[in-house]
Amino acid sequence: MFQTIPYEGTRQEQFESVLGQLRALVHDESNRIANLANASALLGHFLPDVNWSGFYLYDGTELVLGPFQGLPACIRIPLGRGVCGTAAAERRTLVIDDVHAFPGHIACDAASNSEIVIPLIKNDELIGVLDIDSPLKSRFDQEDRVFLEEFTAILVSSL
Repeated sequence: MFQTIPYEGTRQEQFESVLGQLRALVHDESNRIANLANASALLGHFLPDVNWSGFYLYDGTELVLGPFQGLPACIRIPLGRGVCGTAAAERRTLVIDDVHAFPGHIACDAASNSEIVIPLIKNDELIGVLDIDSPLKSRFDQEDRVFLEEFTAILVSSL
């Protein structure tokens, strides 16, 4: 059973606490939807100044909306389009300080101003992306990137 805990200490200590919670949530659970849903809920609860956190899953052609926390979202995103589609096509994390300056940005929520997208790769195959939006410009930094890449590595091992 998941219990809310206070996130105290340094930012790195807080990140380690969340990673431990994720490990516990996915331990011995093989259902992809359950693990993605719990992961998006965990991030939605933990990350301050975030208005959307969730997953788009690759169906072999495009990204399709998966479990998330936030307002209803765009359902399908072509590879190479917007921040999510570009991160998926290039298979690399994108940290965007101002989404309105990103060519081809897909505005699913007008309140979003910055975004981080981490591709989910397992055995060299694209599974999807983790997408997190913030109403603040320049919300995500290198520490967030390292934390979220480790978060997704733990998650991908359970999928």
